[in-house]
Amino acid sequence: MHANPFAILISTTDAGPYATHLPFFVREADGNVVLHGHVAKANPHWRYLEQQTQCLTIFHGPHSYISPSNYTARESVPTWNYAAVHLYGKARLFSSEADVHGMLHELMETFEPAYRQQWEGLSEKYRETMLRQIVGFEIAATKIEGKFKLSQNRTREDQANVITSLEKAEDSAASSVARMMKEQHLGKSPADREGE
Repeated sequence: MHANPFAILISTTDAGPYATHLPFFVREADGNVVLHGHVAKANPHWRYLEQQTQCLTIFHGPHSYISPSNYTARESVPTWNYAAVHLYGKARLFSSEADVHGMLHELMETFEPAYRQQWEGLSEKYRETMLRQIVGFEIAATKIEGKFKLSQNRTREDQANVITSLEKAEDSAASSVARMMKEQHLGKSPADREGE
């Protein structure tokens, strides 16, 4: 979640599911995880969070197409390797100036600390206008599920072939899948793992 903070927030509405793509600040304290973010007032999502506090946030990690040419068995099909986190939680809106400022400062410190000085140097009228156009919220996690498909069901040889193939890819998402597979010691025998 820290490495891939641009996520999809999903709410249930009377008309069906509603999704918004947003950056989040992820706070962990005392075994609890809380997300902070905001939407434009013009985006109806904040009203849906107000009406139905239960929501789902999906964080996507590295992912890549996996060709069956990596497998030793000819009777194989293509697949997709990926990592994702599903965070279920309860939302709470906030609109006080102090809370919104706090949330914005968290986001600035996360994504561009140098921007805070520029923000503070903007006219008060401009900042107030911008702040009036957003609604802040936090989501307290009630359940977190990690979803990882990294060729765990394949032989060590197939896993090693997939890693080699993905490492050659120019796509950074594909090479990130290879790195994640290596971090999980996939494609290696127990003896190889002991030697590390």
